[in-house]
Amino acid sequence: MQFENTLEFAQRLDKQDTLNSYRDHFLFPKVNEKQVIYFTGNSLGLQPKNAKKYVDEVMQDWEELAVEGHFYADKPWWDYHERLANPLSKIIGAKPSEITVMNTLTVNLHLLMVSFYRPKGKRYKIICEEKAFPSDQYMLQSQVRFHGYDPNDAIVEIKKRDGEHNFRIEDILDTITEVGEECALILIGGVNYYTGQVFDMKTITKAGHDIGAFVGWDLAHAAGNIKLELHDWDVDFASWCSYKYMNSGPGNASGCFIHERFHNQTEIPRFEGWWGTSRETRFLMKPQFEPMPNADAWQLSNAPILALAPYLASLELFDEVGMDALIKKRNLIVAYLEYILKEIDAQVESTFEIITPSNPKERGTQLSVFLHGEGKKLFEFLMKNGVITDWREPNVIRLAPAPFYCSFEDMFRFGQILKQGILEKNSELSS
Repeated sequence: MQFENTLEFAQRLDKQDTLNSYRDHFLFPKVNEKQVIYFTGNSLGLQPKNAKKYVDEVMQDWEELAVEGHFYADKPWWDYHERLANPLSKIIGAKPSEITVMNTLTVNLHLLMVSFYRPKGKRYKIICEEKAFPSDQYMLQSQVRFHGYDPNDAIVEIKKRDGEHNFRIEDILDTITEVGEECALILIGGVNYYTGQVFDMKTITKAGHDIGAFVGWDLAHAAGNIKLELHDWDVDFASWCSYKYMNSGPGNASGCFIHERFHNQTEIPRFEGWWGTSRETRFLMKPQFEPMPNADAWQLSNAPILALAPYLASLELFDEVGMDALIKKRNLIVAYLEYILKEIDAQVESTFEIITPSNPKERGTQLSVFLHGEGKKLFEFLMKNGVITDWREPNVIRLAPAPFYCSFEDMFRFGQILKQGILEKNSELSS
C-alpha cells in the first residue's frame, strides 16, 4: 500500500478498518480536554467499558449472597478462573487444559521454576537474553543462588553484536549449542521489552530440547500481541501478565501455560496448594494432595475473583475479534506509524532510528525509537500535548499502537505533534 501523510488518508484507512468500532469499547484519558493518543498498551492497556459491569456483578453477588456466591452466583466463584481458559487458549495457541490463571507474572515464573529448573550435576546453567527485563534478571539470580550456584557462572546471557540493537537467531542457536549438556533451562522473553524484537520461539524451543534442556517463555509483551502456538511449538511452560495488551487492569492476574505432557505427573516437583487439588474432592479437606489433571494443578490458592472479572471482560472482546484480525490491523497500523516517523524525520533537522526490526515477522505492536539529537524534553512535550508514550534510557521512546483502540488518525496526529515539538525546540536553540 502507498501511504500518505495526510489527515484525509488516515481517515480513509479508519473507514476501511473492520476493527475501528472497537475503539468505542474502551475508555481514554484526556489531556487538555481532548482524548489522548495512547501508545502505552505495552505497559497498561486501556480500560474496556464492560470491565466495570463484570466487577459490579461480583460486588453485587458479594452483597446479596456473601459466602454463598462461591456456588450460587451467576458466575460461581469456585470455578470462575476456568472461564478464562478457553478464550486464553486461542490467544496463546494451546489447549484449554494447558492454561491456568493465578498470582502475578514473576510469582508464577518462580513457581514454574520449581518444576522446570532442576539443576543436577553438570546440568545447572540457565540461558537468557542479555539485559532481560529486570524482574526476570532478579528472579533468575535468586533462583540459582537458592540452588547454591553463582549467578556469574550459572546464568549465560545471549549477547547482541557490537553496534547492533537486536539479537541474531544464529547467535542464539550457537550459544545453546555451546552451553550444551550444561544447560538446564532456557528462559527468554518472547518479545524483548526494550526493542520490541520478536524471538523465533519455535526454533529456539527445538534447539533447547535438542540439548536436553527445558524451555520456557516470559510472554509479558507477547500475549495478546503476536501469534503464538505454544502447544504446537512444544514449549514446556510460559507465563504472562494480563494488564498490557490484554487490558485486564493494573497489576492484574497472570496466565500460565504448562504443556499437557507434564499433567498427571504426581512426582513432578511443584509447590502445591488446595486449589490445585482435585475439584471433586477439594472441599472434603483430605490431607493428601490429588493434583488436577491439567494446568490447574499448579494453582495454590482460591482465585482473586475481583481481579479476574475485568480480565474476563477483556477476553470477551478478544473472543469476538480473534487474534488473526488483530494481527492484520497491527501490521498495517505499525507500518503506517513507521512511515509517519520517516516522513517527519525527513522534514525536520533530527534523526530518528527505529531500533525495532523492520521485518514484520520479527516485531509486534511496538516500535522503539532512538531520538538522536533529541532529549527528554521532546518526550515531555509529547506528554503535555496528549501523546501518552514512555521513555527508556538513554534516549528511547516506545510507541505501541494497540490495534483494539488506536486509529490511523492517531498516527497522523502524533506525527504532527512530534514535528511541532522538534521545530519549537530548534527555534529556541536558534534564537
